[in-house]
Amino acid sequence: MNLPNSLTLLRIFFVPLLVAALVQETVRVRIDGLVLSNDLLALAIFLSAAATDLLDGYLARKWGQITTIGTLLDPIADKLLISAALISLVQVGAVPAWMVVLIVGREFAVSGLRSIAAAEGYTIRASDLGKTKMVSQVAAVSCLLLSLRHPSLAAPGMVLMWGVVVFSLLSAASYFRKFWRRVDSRVKKRRRRELLIYERQRKLAALRERRAHREAAATRYPADPAGPAASSG
Repeated sequence: MNLPNSLTLLRIFFVPLLVAALVQETVRVRIDGLVLSNDLLALAIFLSAAATDLLDGYLARKWGQITTIGTLLDPIADKLLISAALISLVQVGAVPAWMVVLIVGREFAVSGLRSIAAAEGYTIRASDLGKTKMVSQVAAVSCLLLSLRHPSLAAPGMVLMWGVVVFSLLSAASYFRKFWRRVDSRVKKRRRRELLIYERQRKLAALRERRAHREAAATRYPADPAGPAASSG
């Protein structure tokens, strides 16, 4: 387990802390006389988790530690973090539920595509639209978290959320295009090859069965060596 993958796992462990800090309104944390309410604590946790996303990708590229498990686990950690934050914001009434359903549904759909692609030996890497979508999500969630204390930021937060919806739909279309262009064609070729192998095996099995029937018939009714004259005399 290298450091970039450890940071990815740490981001996953941040998720329950974020939900607890945001939903529990009575949370208060004192640090050197400074009192952090639940909204500020949730914002600090969220930004710390988002920072690990930037750090693990940077370290993985710099140290040449890009692994298959890291490539698959990193987007899952991002989706868990963003989904937990958005669902918690719905709970406190800071964002419409339909927006969150659309965004989270998109995350599940893309995760399904990644899983199918991984099973076929192909990794769908994050696109530029996907990275832009992640940045817009962090900005939108941060603004909405601040709007819990400063209501004047609610309108800018909703504008950012509309941007998240647009980027989510565009990046989802990009992932589906990559999937159908590479993975779906590969699956069709593999299934066509499997079908040809199956047909060849079925024909060979039928040929062996007919040969076995002929041998059985020859054993049961052997030919008369004397010929027809001997049998009539």
